[in-house]
Amino acid sequence: MTTFNYDEFIKRNSGYIDATTQDKIRNARVLFAGCGLGASTVTCAARTGFQNFVLIDGDTVDAHNLNRQFFDFEDVGTPKVEALKKHILRINPEAKVEAHVAMLDKNNAADLVSQVDFIFDTIDFVDLEAVLALHGNAAAQGKAIFTAMNIGPGAGVLYFPPNSGNSLPEILQRDVEAAAAEGNLNYTAVFGRVIERIGAHLDPQVRREVAKALTIMADGTPCPASQIAVGSFAVAALAVSMMHDMLAGLEVPAAPNMVIHSFRNHITKFVSIAAA
Repeated sequence: MTTFNYDEFIKRNSGYIDATTQDKIRNARVLFAGCGLGASTVTCAARTGFQNFVLIDGDTVDAHNLNRQFFDFEDVGTPKVEALKKHILRINPEAKVEAHVAMLDKNNAADLVSQVDFIFDTIDFVDLEAVLALHGNAAAQGKAIFTAMNIGPGAGVLYFPPNSGNSLPEILQRDVEAAAAEGNLNYTAVFGRVIERIGAHLDPQVRREVAKALTIMADGTPCPASQIAVGSFAVAALAVSMMHDMLAGLEVPAAPNMVIHSFRNHITKFVSIAAA
């Protein structure tokens, strides 16, 4: 029987990840809030050498997730965090994985953030209260947080350094206030304003699909937005690269600038999500 050996496992990272950074990767404890889109980044992180995971998501794997999320057909009907824990341990049987079958919310965010070194967030923006609670607690506790989203055949990642004064709640404050003044403080009202600001930088297909989803969701109707595998792979590659650079002490583009890469146009842009 083959015995797992971490040094052998990460041997071919050498030359791209120095020993000091690899040690930080090995020991960092990371909260992954949202394990649908987050599954691709968790898998990439595990293969990079991260081995201390806190996972939270209350959803189960559905058949329509398999086109882009890192699950198998046999996982359908299984809580996402439990399926993802199984996949992590298949890669690294010595990994420590704490799996919470629950939705992150304002009641559990502070405790979860306190247990980790930094956070990766792909909570559905539909739950605006949970998103703001997570980011607010990360800012209050001085923890770095990455936020990512599929953008059609591409990805967008925001990095909020600790103690930067540019937390997501602060950046969105004017949007939240405007939506509240209209009596419409919900996901579509707030996120729609962000999309309006960055829309000119997105592929026409993405603008069309996002507009369609927001229109359908305006009255509270659930609408699984169109997403493809390329986007999930792109999120994983972009996010884990930025995590590495943060731990290596390299410069990482920070919020309010979002790093957006498009495989439709083969370009990368820094786009501010902040109101002018």
